[in-house]
Amino acid sequence: MNRDDGAITDAEVRIAAFDWLRQNVEMLGDVLPRDLLARGFEFQGIRVPLVGPQGIFKPKVLASMPLSITTAPPGGPYDDGFGEDGLLAYKYRGDDPNHHDNVGLREAMRRRAPLVYFHGLVPGRYLASWPAFVVGDDPGGLTFRVAVDDASLAQRAAEDAVESPMAVAEDSQPRRAYVTAVVRRRLHQRAFRERVLAAYKQACALCRLRHVELLGAAHIIPDGEPGGEPSVNNGIALCALHHLAFDRFLIGIRPDCLVEVRPSILREHDGPMLLHGLQGLQGAQLAVPGNPLLRPGKEFLEWRWERFTAVA
Repeated sequence: MNRDDGAITDAEVRIAAFDWLRQNVEMLGDVLPRDLLARGFEFQGIRVPLVGPQGIFKPKVLASMPLSITTAPPGGPYDDGFGEDGLLAYKYRGDDPNHHDNVGLREAMRRRAPLVYFHGLVPGRYLASWPAFVVGDDPGGLTFRVAVDDASLAQRAAEDAVESPMAVAEDSQPRRAYVTAVVRRRLHQRAFRERVLAAYKQACALCRLRHVELLGAAHIIPDGEPGGEPSVNNGIALCALHHLAFDRFLIGIRPDCLVEVRPSILREHDGPMLLHGLQGLQGAQLAVPGNPLLRPGKEFLEWRWERFTAVA
C-alpha cells in the first residue's frame, strides 16, 4: 500500500513501535526473538519490521532516520560495548562516516529522535530497550555514543523530535546515565540466563520442564559472592520451583551431580507437589549439557555443597 498524502508521520511510527514493544515485553519479557522483531507490526496497512540485516535499521515507512540499532551477539562482526562514561559506544556502519546509515543516525542525534536499542544476547535473542538516543558522534573512532532513557518518556520524545538542534535538558543527562547503567546490569543478567538456557536446551535440569517462561538460570555460587561469575559453568537451568528450592537450600547438588533433598523435607507429608516436585528428586542425576565446557564446574558445586550440608 502506497501513501502519498504525508499522513504518516515519523512520530506516529515510533510511538506505534514503542507501544507494540511494550505489549510484547509485558507478555514475553524484555528478551525477544529475532523472528518476531523482523516480522514487526502492521501500521495503517503497512508492515513495519523493527530489525533488518544491518545493525542500523530504517523501515521503508520512515523517510530518513533509523528506527532501531542492534548489537550482534558475542562473536558477531561488530565490537559494540560501553565506554568509560558508561554509555554505549555504537560502531558506525563500515568505515565511511558518510554512509547513509551513519548519516541517518547523525540526523537522529540532531533531531533528538528516540530509537529502539536491541542487544544480541545469544543468536536469535535480543534485549529490547527504549527510548535510546544518539548523544555523541566520534568520526575518528567511527562510533556513536548512545544513552537510554526512561521508557515512560518515549512517546513524548517521539512527539518532540525537532528539525533544529536544541540543548537537552540538564536533568536528562544524569537520568539517562542512571537508566543506561540499569540497562547494562540487566543486560548482564539476561545474557547469563540466555546462555545457560541455551546450554541446557531450554529445559529444567531436574524435571525437564520446557516452558521457557517458567525457566531461569540459577547461580551455583551466587553473583554477590566472590567467585560468583556469570559463566555458564556457574549456572544451572531450573524451573521456578526448583530454582527457588535450590536457592533456599531445600535441595542440594553434590559434586558428582546427584541431587540430595534436605532430610527435614523428606520427612514431611504435604500432598503430591511436595512428593513429586521435591521428595522425588532424592538421588536423581542432574541433566547436564553435552559439551563438557558448559557443565557445572566441580569447584562451584563443591562450594555450594559445603553450604548445603551446613544448612541441612
